[in-house]
Amino acid sequence: MECIVRFEVKYPEGNKQLRGLIWTGEDGHPTEDQLIQMFKDMKYNVRASEREQLQFVPLDPGAGYTSIRITELDTGKEKYTEDRDLKNVISTLMPKGPLGL
Repeated sequence: MECIVRFEVKYPEGNKQLRGLIWTGEDGHPTEDQLIQMFKDMKYNVRASEREQLQFVPLDPGAGYTSIRITELDTGKEKYTEDRDLKNVISTLMPKGPLGL
């Protein structure tokens, strides 16, 4: 089964929206290793930084980009899409500084 991966690469001059394709097993969900290999094939040598947010950072500190964030996983049957409205509401409600404990 195939999975279309849409992601955003953050560069200092602006973000780029890109996509890739992964051939997955029967369950249709790509593994972390498959995602890292897809990025490596696209010349992005990365490691997972925040697994919950599907975010990756470069292994090379001199890379021209700061991070990669997956915005959508489309298997044809089901689709994971980041809920930006919910993310904005949560970030508004969260305290900006450290808690005074």
